[in-house]
Amino acid sequence: MQTNFEHFALGSMLGEPDMPPKDNGSLCFSAPWERQAFGIALALSKQGVFEWDDFRSEMISSIAAWEATHDKTDPNWDYYEIWLTVLEQMVQRSGLVDQSTLGSF
Repeated sequence: MQTNFEHFALGSMLGEPDMPPKDNGSLCFSAPWERQAFGIALALSKQGVFEWDDFRSEMISSIAAWEATHDKTDPNWDYYEIWLTVLEQMVQRSGLVDQSTLGSF
């Protein structure tokens, strides 16, 4: 069940360059870590650790940067790898954890 924030967050992404992969109208995750990273980003933003619009702007920029240096049919494309990288950057910028902590995982 989605809360108002999750509904807002997903709705703000509809039809935009940072829209998560969907299948038959539902978000699709190919591994548990993808769902977890998605949920963590939503939860941290909802708690005010970072603004959702800032996360989305970083996602859009990161996707554009990847597309500028890769062919769109490149099999190495992974939406959730970019999502995770952006999440790590946002968490680090927030001061919640530092680079040395992130690097130890």
